[in-house]
Amino acid sequence: MSFADTVVLFVLALLLFGPKKLPLIARQIGKALNEFRRASNEFKAQIEAEISQLEYQERQKKEEAQKILPPADSVPSTQSARQSEPETGDSPTPPAQDLDAAASNATNV
Repeated sequence: MSFADTVVLFVLALLLFGPKKLPLIARQIGKALNEFRRASNEFKAQIEAEISQLEYQERQKKEEAQKILPPADSVPSTQSARQSEPETGDSPTPPAQDLDAAASNATNV
């Protein structure tokens, strides 16, 4: 709203309500706006309190779940454990190709 619009509204209000009632009306409007602002701030504070309470409860549930279950990194999988072991020639079960090669060498001797 521009300055000209504000002046027009002020003159119109002055003509409608008169110079004696205009300050009273302005004071009432100011009080109403102040009360509305206060109620709005209370509502906003209540909503924020509820949100923070829900976030706190959610964090508590996650912490309880972590206490019950160990983290996924602490339990090694069988595949990663097998890959990390060094390969040696003294394996308890030789691969099938080595068995075939050993059997053919035994028959050739």
